[in-house]
Amino acid sequence: MPVKKKKKHITVKTEKKSRKKNSVRRNFFRGLIVLILLLFSGAAIIGYKYYKLIFISNVNLGDKETMYLYIPTGSDFNDVKSLLNKDSVVIDMDSFEWLCGKKNYTLEVKPGRYLLKNNMNNNELINLLRSGRQEPINLTINNIRIKQKLAGRVGKLLEADSSSLMEIMNNDSALAQYNLTAENVMCIFIPNTYDFFWNTQADKFIKRMYDEYQKFWNETRREKAVHMGLTPDEVVILASIVYQETRKKDEMSRVAGVYMNRINKGMFLQADPTVIFAIGDFNIRRVLTSQTLYDSPYNTYKYAGLPPGPICLPEPYVIDKVLDYEKHDYLYFCAKEDLSGYHNFAKTGAQHSQNAQKYHAALNRMKIKK
Repeated sequence: MPVKKKKKHITVKTEKKSRKKNSVRRNFFRGLIVLILLLFSGAAIIGYKYYKLIFISNVNLGDKETMYLYIPTGSDFNDVKSLLNKDSVVIDMDSFEWLCGKKNYTLEVKPGRYLLKNNMNNNELINLLRSGRQEPINLTINNIRIKQKLAGRVGKLLEADSSSLMEIMNNDSALAQYNLTAENVMCIFIPNTYDFFWNTQADKFIKRMYDEYQKFWNETRREKAVHMGLTPDEVVILASIVYQETRKKDEMSRVAGVYMNRINKGMFLQADPTVIFAIGDFNIRRVLTSQTLYDSPYNTYKYAGLPPGPICLPEPYVIDKVLDYEKHDYLYFCAKEDLSGYHNFAKTGAQHSQNAQKYHAALNRMKIKK
């Protein structure tokens, strides 16, 4: 019997030890679970904080859905912040600046014209600015007669200002690399619509337009110019005169033919539009004899051959009309007396005088004196 009591006592002690050990184990696992939950909670809180910094909307454009941000050449990060602060575009500048630092945008600002969208987050905004992915500008070149107007139009749309463009276009040394001069540089501007990045500088603009000019003058057009005995620049100059003489497409080739006949015979072109360009008064409707005496290399009544540069920017189709000029024997033309915009053509001076008298009589009836 005593032996049996001893065994029971040992069993009780063992059970107590086991319960204590299980309790410790349970407490450990409870603590571990609590710790894990705390860690997860902390991570979630921190994660949400960073999520807000990166992905929550931070661009407010007010009632606008989009706007353009213009970052000038040479700008640094502080300049960008000033631009964004100017119209309170960025709501939380601290979070924007923090993420810019993480993405190294503070060290490499890319100039340009960027399209911002309302409610963009920091990540979207910074990725856009870092990428240099600009929105191109459509620059239409047409209906231009003088350099100042061209420079002004370009200067309104691109970062290059009009004065820097005028400086290059009047600089023979800068234009020599393109075999151009201040007089004929306007020949390279073929009317069309071109895509440019806003931060294009004046020298890059000239180079781009020269490249476009080279593309326009393909092998076919160059061969036609050679057969005419003219250079591409001279064809453009002649086309500019034709364009100012008539806007009727169906007689442009005939007008070009008159001038080619006069060139080949060594005659003065005597083109009224060149007198108007030389004087610089584009409101003149009737060129007077006294005005044909105006001293300018552009006045084809006073100087033989083509003028040194174009008197406007002729449309591409006009250049093609000149390249395909009509072969005929006409040496003169004069606006029709019905003021339709069409012309009477003549082979002799006597015929031309009769046509001119009828036209001048029509102008007198309309009381068009100048």
